[in-house]
Amino acid sequence: MQHAVGVPLPPPHQPGHGPAIAWSPAAHHPGQSGVLPSPAPIQSAPAPGFAGSPVPPGAPHTHVPPNRAPLPPAPDSTGHVQLPPGGPVGVPHPAPAVGAPDPSSTTLAVLLIGPAGAGKTSVAKYWADHRRAPTAHISLDDVREWVRSGFADPQSGWNDNSEAQYRLARRTCGFAARNFLANGISCILDDAVFPDRPVVGLGGWKRHVGPGLLPVVLLPGLEIVLERNAERTGNRRLSDEEVARIHGRMAGWYGSGLPIIDNSQLDVAGTARALDEVLARSIASPPQW
Repeated sequence: MQHAVGVPLPPPHQPGHGPAIAWSPAAHHPGQSGVLPSPAPIQSAPAPGFAGSPVPPGAPHTHVPPNRAPLPPAPDSTGHVQLPPGGPVGVPHPAPAVGAPDPSSTTLAVLLIGPAGAGKTSVAKYWADHRRAPTAHISLDDVREWVRSGFADPQSGWNDNSEAQYRLARRTCGFAARNFLANGISCILDDAVFPDRPVVGLGGWKRHVGPGLLPVVLLPGLEIVLERNAERTGNRRLSDEEVARIHGRMAGWYGSGLPIIDNSQLDVAGTARALDEVLARSIASPPQW
């Protein structure tokens, strides 16, 4: 029997609560007989449909050896598709071609960075929906909110639990991205990564996904993110003071060498087109980060 990871193992069997047939310790001690005295046979009627049931009159009798291995699955049956394992994503190397590479048909791993209200999730979904190559959108906030009981909301006070859940969500997103990419499906991830925390931010994403991850920063003006944040509900909505503080810290990406898109005057479709232009340049000349 298998048990879920993290679930305590069941206690050892106690006298009177164990299986019907006793376990023989002699099986683990060479030189001792492992044969147990046979218990008295129990007379019971076999259940219909199981081994030992009487064969209906006129039905053909088929003998099935008790130790015969099961037949292999049919070639066209489901549930037996071999999937390549996910590994660190390498730097993309486009095939030589005339003109700029086409990011819409290339398998990519993209990290969309920006403050709350920058439009990361909306742009990522739109971009994934309109690509020619199969693409998955992986949102850090969505994965973090998979925790339903014991969810640690940083708005209630940043602590060890909230930081641990953020780290766990980032690692889970990284595992998912690597598996998708290993099977030919591009990924776009979104997260509010701060430039002054490279180890748990950008450095963590490179460690979880691989050096081929292409980071792009969305950084509209403060008034834009305040307006968009006001439209949010639940724990996704932050106070104006917190939004301003996050936006100020994001300004540190200027001068970092990462591509930055100011989408203050762009709608979602226009931002997605700007993202394709940035990615075409990043594929041709990957950023150093």
